[in-house]
Amino acid sequence: MPSTTKEKVESQTDWARVKQIYESDAPIPFEPGDGPYDPNDEAATEAFFKEARVTHGYRGKQKKPTKQLVPIRLSRAVLDHFKSQGKGWQTRIDQALLAVVEQQTRPEAITPLSATQPKSR
Repeated sequence: MPSTTKEKVESQTDWARVKQIYESDAPIPFEPGDGPYDPNDEAATEAFFKEARVTHGYRGKQKKPTKQLVPIRLSRAVLDHFKSQGKGWQTRIDQALLAVVEQQTRPEAITPLSATQPKSR
């Protein structure tokens, strides 16, 4: 069963060096293989961002019918159960609820309302 908690990984970034570079007026260290443009070259930076396209956060058209976004309160036990199985826990909750709906909408599964209500005294 995959764990849903992220393990802490120690940073390998030299934060003292980052802070020193940030606080200095020195140019940003750059070698030709470091990236698509030299961050010290204002024209190159401007040209890069002029042509850049933001793609993060755009999912595109849904392939399946759109689902309705609703706030829902679930018991801790239900949430823990589905989240303990890893990614996709919301989809699994949706599938479980769909299975209940399908089971209850079958003609042989429909129970008269009077049979489900407690008898009054």
